[in-house]
Amino acid sequence: MTNIAICAPASPITPEDAARVTALAAAHFPQVRLHIHPQCYASDGHFAGDDQTRLAAFLDCANDPGMDAVWFARGGYGSNRIAEAAVSALTSDAADKIYLGYSDMGYLLAALYRHTVGCPAHGPLLADINREGGEEAILRALGFLCGQAGGLEPSLTPGQPAVAYNLTTLAMLVGTPLMPDLAGHVVMVEEVAEHLYAIDRLFFHIAAQLGHIAGLRLGRVSAIPENDRPFGQTPEQIARHWCRINGIAFLGGADIGHDAANRIVPFGVAQ
Repeated sequence: MTNIAICAPASPITPEDAARVTALAAAHFPQVRLHIHPQCYASDGHFAGDDQTRLAAFLDCANDPGMDAVWFARGGYGSNRIAEAAVSALTSDAADKIYLGYSDMGYLLAALYRHTVGCPAHGPLLADINREGGEEAILRALGFLCGQAGGLEPSLTPGQPAVAYNLTTLAMLVGTPLMPDLAGHVVMVEEVAEHLYAIDRLFFHIAAQLGHIAGLRLGRVSAIPENDRPFGQTPEQIARHWCRINGIAFLGGADIGHDAANRIVPFGVAQ
């Protein structure tokens, strides 16, 4: 039996979301038990409960010796507000778990990776059930949490450490106590709903800080708003430009993004 704890360190889900995913898990992974923390439905403005409520729920899940994994319910914004306190309150029971999510959950994944806690991994959230093709994303996540490798990002190379982040999240991490050492890593990034000039600005910032990495891969950059003046470069051209300026190897694409096709990237060396 695989026991998966689910919490919402940023924004909430609905009971309907949880019911759809629970039914899908029961049909395809009968060996899985989903334990959805009631905090997932809490509401405090933007957040799934106030900071202390979200922190307590994450610690309930991470420190529970009966759980094999912690699956994050939804992104949005907010996990950065609790990440430092979270890693300082983890027990030894948190060390044996997989932690799965993406987007805003990158703050917590980064903090866990920095402190070598468990197996953080970029991959689908429970709330992805609401995306077009969302059932496929949920099944990919459940398969990974049960030990299957079919949902992994195909560019992962044996022995080569890698990480994956939302571009904005990574830019906000740089220079903070949450940022792990990424020397020698392949860094994969994706973005959604940002103007091209903002993407250029984000790459200007992060590329100047990541000259020690093994290389960069660009995932999907989607839902780009139109500006009143065309920027004149594609996301790949922007990435290549700043990689060249900063001596970073541009390694091509990655099958990650804010969509149901989002593949899984375990932080570090994939097992």
